[in-house]
Amino acid sequence: MSSAQPQKLYIGGEWVEPAGGHYEVVNPADESVVGLAPEASRGQVEDAARAAAAAFASWSRTKPEERAAILDRAADIIQREYEPWSALAQAETGAPTGIARGMQVGVGVTRFRRYARGALEPVERGLPPQVTEAGPMGAASVLGALELRQPVGVVTCITSYNNPWANPAGKVAPALAMGNTVVVKPAPQDPLSVFRMADALHEAGVPAGVVNVVSGTSVEVGEAAVDSPDVDMVSFTGSTGVGQSIAEVCGRTMKRQLMELGGKGAAIVLADADLDAAVMGIGTTFSFYSGQICTAPTRVIVHRSVYEQLVEKLTGYLAFMKVGDPTVRGTVVGPVISAAHRDRVEAYIELGKKEGARIAFGGERPVVGEGASAGKGFYVAPTLLVDCTNDMRVVREEIFGPVVVVVPFDGAAGDDDAAVALANDSDFGLLNYVWSGDAARAFRVARRLRAGGVGVNTIGRNMEAPFGGFKRSGVGRDVGSYALHAYSEIQSIVWTG
Repeated sequence: MSSAQPQKLYIGGEWVEPAGGHYEVVNPADESVVGLAPEASRGQVEDAARAAAAAFASWSRTKPEERAAILDRAADIIQREYEPWSALAQAETGAPTGIARGMQVGVGVTRFRRYARGALEPVERGLPPQVTEAGPMGAASVLGALELRQPVGVVTCITSYNNPWANPAGKVAPALAMGNTVVVKPAPQDPLSVFRMADALHEAGVPAGVVNVVSGTSVEVGEAAVDSPDVDMVSFTGSTGVGQSIAEVCGRTMKRQLMELGGKGAAIVLADADLDAAVMGIGTTFSFYSGQICTAPTRVIVHRSVYEQLVEKLTGYLAFMKVGDPTVRGTVVGPVISAAHRDRVEAYIELGKKEGARIAFGGERPVVGEGASAGKGFYVAPTLLVDCTNDMRVVREEIFGPVVVVVPFDGAAGDDDAAVALANDSDFGLLNYVWSGDAARAFRVARRLRAGGVGVNTIGRNMEAPFGGFKRSGVGRDVGSYALHAYSEIQSIVWTG
């Protein structure tokens, strides 16, 4: 599909022509032009932050019921436009149809609904009274205390390219529910979907300046969204390297941060595991967003007694994964986001071979399409690298593509120390996994892992459980009510009576 009109910026409740013109958004499946995205200037980003700051005082005092109603109406509008907006998301990201519909736009609707309810959650908590004796500070008294959650202020939301609906909705909706105003800077590869989210909020009646969306390929667009003096908090999803740079800027003026960064999910497969279940879970790395997902179980740590079996089963599983046009029924693995990222992933595969890993499956660029379209698109074959060791770069670094590495470990029956040590020997700690036939044993292993979340015999997530990372995988927690906490400051009010 192609967007008919060049997209404008959304600043202060108005659609604004971009100072830097437009750039092409490319469909990663066939390299066609999806639409023209706006290139904001630094000044326009600063205008957006000023508009958000000006709107904050009134929006933060808006009744929670009114904020909830706007978020609910936005969800209704997204649901109404489900079909065309799913097609747009698919065109921008190259996601297979089920992913674009259910896990992109569908999750966007769900998150707006969730935080419409979240706007009504209590923000006050009474604390036990404290009796103080007479002394230098005054007469004896009984002091009451109240814990109160207050909005942070202006929040810059910098979103990832792998999901232009779920990721921004997971930032914007809870931030608005808590009474914050936002400046959204979408990923340059697929910003058009985020402007459709702005359409929904605009139609839903969000006041001018409460939501602003600015985009661009220039580094200065992101820099201005972070270093503007009107911005009080930055919520970022993306690579650890970029997150570190943002954190350094935020540190200069003590801006609040929420950072969801890289991952290299360890999937521990113990000797007593259900190997078929483990393979199904690990296989999601290839099928979800073509491996462009930080929570994927990309680093398999398997007991040597079942190592060959697991490799054989994973290889067999991969043989049935159809790579191709994401709009075609039956496609499981679509393209990665860009030619540059395809080249990066392929370079890691070559590096793995040089490091001594063996390619059990994949490793060659697939040719998709027929005739004149043959070879178009940014496809990477699902690739399984085996016989790996923990010192290899392909094991230690985030590849962010459809590549899984397998590392064997040794240990006597019931001795999980080696597996835990290998899993924890990582710069990352976002989401890890444990497969075992003994649930109690799996839980004991899970508690020893240095990760923000652990899946026990599942890759599923409870969407009310806190989400975030240890180590270089991030700072802070969101999802469920934890997202409301993330976009708020705690204030104490104390009185005597």
